Amino acid sequence: MWLPVSLNRPLVWIALAALPACVWLPDAMLRLVAVSFVVFGLWDAWHQVRQQRLRYRLANNATDLASDAVVVSDAHNRILAVNPAFTDITGYASDEVVGLKLEALAAPRHDKAFYQNFWSTLKATGRWEGEMWNRRKHGDEYPEWLKVRAITDKRGTITHFISLFTDISAQKAREHDLRRIGYEDPLTGLPNRRRLHDLMGSRLRHLRAGESLDIALIDIDGLKSVNDSLGVEQGDRLLARFAQRLASYVAGSVVGRLGGDEFMVIRTTTYDDHETWVAGLREHMSRPFEISDQLLRLGLTIGSCRAPEDGRDSGVLFQRLESALYSAKRLGRNHSLRFRPALDKQDNPQLALVSDLRAALISGDQLELHYQTQHHPGTGEVLGMEALLRWRHPLDGMISPGDFIPLAERHGLMSELGSWVIEKACAQQAHWQYSGMPKLPIWINISALQLFQGDLEAQLNTCLKRYQLKPSQIGLELTESVLIDERAGDMGPRLKALKEQGYSIAIDDFGTGYSSLGYLKRLPVDKIKLDRAFIRELPASHADAAIVKAVLAMARGMGLDVVAEGVETEEQCQFLINAGCSIVQGFYFARPLPAAELEQRWTALTAAAGAL
Repeated sequence: MWLPVSLNRPLVWIALAALPACVWLPDAMLRLVAVSFVVFGLWDAWHQVRQQRLRYRLANNATDLASDAVVVSDAHNRILAVNPAFTDITGYASDEVVGLKLEALAAPRHDKAFYQNFWSTLKATGRWEGEMWNRRKHGDEYPEWLKVRAITDKRGTITHFISLFTDISAQKAREHDLRRIGYEDPLTGLPNRRRLHDLMGSRLRHLRAGESLDIALIDIDGLKSVNDSLGVEQGDRLLARFAQRLASYVAGSVVGRLGGDEFMVIRTTTYDDHETWVAGLREHMSRPFEISDQLLRLGLTIGSCRAPEDGRDSGVLFQRLESALYSAKRLGRNHSLRFRPALDKQDNPQLALVSDLRAALISGDQLELHYQTQHHPGTGEVLGMEALLRWRHPLDGMISPGDFIPLAERHGLMSELGSWVIEKACAQQAHWQYSGMPKLPIWINISALQLFQGDLEAQLNTCLKRYQLKPSQIGLELTESVLIDERAGDMGPRLKALKEQGYSIAIDDFGTGYSSLGYLKRLPVDKIKLDRAFIRELPASHADAAIVKAVLAMARGMGLDVVAEGVETEEQCQFLINAGCSIVQGFYFARPLPAAELEQRWTALTAAAGAL
């Protein structure tokens, strides 16, 4: 605590003692010395006053500039002073609230017990911090994060309270949005895949004697043709109306959207009419929809099962539903198929591998990212690297992506795998950026499932923010098959938005049989990756040589870079140099390596370069 100015400095005490000496000392010289002490004491007091005024002015300025509201109140919690941030947040000017009790501004959301705890904590500890709801001048209520400190005198009696609070409305809204995004499909408002797992598990746990669950997985046939003919906006409108009709028809049941054109219905029932129920779903949902003055009759493929007969675990039931749906698709469009044990036998040992993959995603210690560098064919300069997913099975060793990626796509695990890859690649990029490694972009493969489920952009932005990366440090690779996958819809607007955020976009496996030229013309693509099938027999194959030269010429005309994959020999590399290819990837320069081995290689190369 600050002492009074006149009693807080030695010179002031000396001046007070010397003041009467100026009168009663007999010697003129001594009186002059006493006067000097008085003058010095007065100067020191004046200097101290100036310093205190300066500190007071600086404190006021700092309080005025603070983004947190500051309130000073007396021992009875009557407001004495507020700062401008208080007015910005509450709408009350200083003269409108001075003299009021601070609790007069509180919203009536807290009960008596809350305030009893508030005051008992504040008086016992001198501090309180937490969330509280207040009311603005115009009546709307808002949440704030409040910090209160009690100020006491020498005897420990509370004389004042200082309160600081921040409006956390935006933060609460973001938290609500994140919860909603995490459990709700943004287009239809229905529960998403994650939420459906929870709801199915809950219904399974609360089944009573004699009750069963009828579960149907519904896939809309030919949604891409609707998007192509009427536009993505009308396709989305059709999905929304389909969801509304389905939810209305099965009122009381759980209805959700897994993504794209797949919907799920879960019914608790005491009736043994599963096939009749599925047939009724098909009949009702196949009735025409009116979109853009056109009547559209949808074909539906349905896979179904029944619990507890077909399983008592939500994960197992999801897996069996997907098996039934994809088996129905193999029969052709517009079919229904209920799960039967023969489907499990038909898919074994693949289903065992799917189960192991689910366990690997949970444990997280079997999956790895290997990195294959991309080089300039003439100089060998490293220009970037591709992150490649690997699965080191505890019993079967390294499993080829060609074996487990199709299974992941078929059984709904591709989104989780893709999320794992994005997270690990961003974390690795951040580590390399802060450890002095070469600053190179990491290219990540993106699946159709990540795109049509709608959470790719949010996850990318979250990871970049978490690891303090820029979009230019992460590249996105999409296969040609993704571009024509009807589940992903029209890719143009989404890729354009990603491009505008700063991400580079490449088309992988270019030339493998899909009609890509139309997509390249209208999509914001930076690179195309020429499939290794065209590189393998270079330079001997005249047909492959002609294709490679044509692709390189086309890319130059469109302003695109070309990455030649699968370069394994010096002859292939020299051909590509002569043809004008500027980026190559393959065993000739580097095999895919785990991050630790890649770091060791870079360290060794750096040391060798330093020694030269």
